[in-house]
Parts: sequence; structure tokens; C-alpha cells
Amino acid sequence: MKKLSARRRHPLAALVVLLFALAATGGLYAALAPAGEAQADASAQSLAIEEGKKLYDVGCSSCHGAGGEGGSDGPSLVGVGAAAVDFQVGTGRMPLQAPGPQAPEKPVAYTQAEIDQLAAYVASLGPGPAVPDASSYDPSQGDAARGGELFRTNCTQCHNFTGQGGALTHGKEAPALDNVDPRYIYEAMVTGPSNMPSFPDTTLPEDEKQDILAWLHAVNTSESPNPGGFSLGGFGPVSEGLFAWTFGIGLLIAVAVWIGVSTAKARKS
Repeated sequence: MKKLSARRRHPLAALVVLLFALAATGGLYAALAPAGEAQADASAQSLAIEEGKKLYDVGCSSCHGAGGEGGSDGPSLVGVGAAAVDFQVGTGRMPLQAPGPQAPEKPVAYTQAEIDQLAAYVASLGPGPAVPDASSYDPSQGDAARGGELFRTNCTQCHNFTGQGGALTHGKEAPALDNVDPRYIYEAMVTGPSNMPSFPDTTLPEDEKQDILAWLHAVNTSESPNPGGFSLGGFGPVSEGLFAWTFGIGLLIAVAVWIGVSTAKARKS
């Protein structure tokens, strides 16, 4: 009986064994699950790059080279990043319809899934700006008043005071920014398409980009109020006053001349 009592387990022994088992199972999951998830992500990324390469070979390689190294008809894509592809292809500027001084906006040729695949392939050629998160280009997160100051300092030379666009040299133009998806405006700021300079976070932090987007959303969308009536391109009261003065005075002179001529004819008759 004494030997039997000595072999009895402590009442908490089963609980300790259970805890050890749970810990071992959790440790095994922690060791294996992240690796499995990482492998799945890597596999999905590899598949996107592979599919993007196929799309690139058909629609882009004739101008940008077989490996994105560029050529006489198109610049190198090494290091431009996924954001440049999302902007250029997502707005229909690429593939280029015909050679010209600037790629115009036109209907989009690819689905968003295909654009993502193209972006993944081009991003694999070299590091560059990534496609931003939705929280980065949300106009509601910005300060429109501060954004107006930033826009007038950095953007009005080409895009006009309220983003109505304007002519540049050598047949190029700064496009109007009315009703443009904030995502593409943000991507244009970080990639610098065509003649536009790039504004990385070291030059223009993300919060200041959001301020500019808030400003454009406040003054340059279909929902923006326009208390001034006909904006004449949005150049402001100086241009509007000059327009009114020039054409108003011209009209008054024309009316005065007409009255004078009519009066002279009436006297002769």
C-alpha cells in the first residue's frame, strides 16, 4: 500500500502536462504559421511579377526595352516604382497611342488587376515609389487653407491658382486637376511625370501632400462652390477685372461710335 501511494500523481500534474502541451502547440504554430504565410505572400508576389512580365512583353517592351532598360522610343523603367505604373497606366496615358511631346490622358486599356501586375513587374526591376495606401491621399485628413498656401508656392506656376492647368513649352501642357482622383494626384507628386518635378517626402511630407489634396478638393471639384461666377480659367480677380475693363470699355466705345454715326445720318436726312 505504501508503494501504491508513492506512485500516485499530484492533483495538479495533469494540469501542468496540459499547459505544457498547449505551450508546445502554440510555439509550433508560431514557428510554422508565419513562415507559411510569408511563403504564400512571396508566391503571390512572384505570380504577379510573372503575369506582369507577360503583359509588359506585349504592351510595353517595344518602347521601353525587353528588360525595362529603355530605348529611343521610351525611357528606362528601372527604379520608377509601382506608383509610376499605377499613375501612367491607370490614367490611360500608357501605353502611348502615338509619339508626341506628352502622353495625353485617354481611356484605360487595362483592368486594375492587370495594372497591379504590371506595377509588380516594374517594381521588381529596381526600388522606387510604391503605390500609396488610401489613408495617404484622403483629402478629409488635410488642411485646405494650408494646402492652398502650399499649392500656390509649388504648383501654380504650371497648374494655375486653382488647378485649371496651363500651357508649357515645346507643345506640352500642365493638365487641369479638376475632378482627378486624389490617388493619381498623390502619385504624380511622388513620381514627377513628364515635366513635373517629383516631391518625395523629404521635400514635401505626406501631411503636406494631404493638405494640397484637401485644397484641390475644396476648390476644384464638381461640388466646389463658385461664388465668383464665370472664373475665366481661375486666374483670379486681376484677370477678371482686366477682361471686364478691356471688353467693357471696348463695348462702350463701339456703342458710342454707333450712336455718333446714327446721329450724323439722321441729321443729314
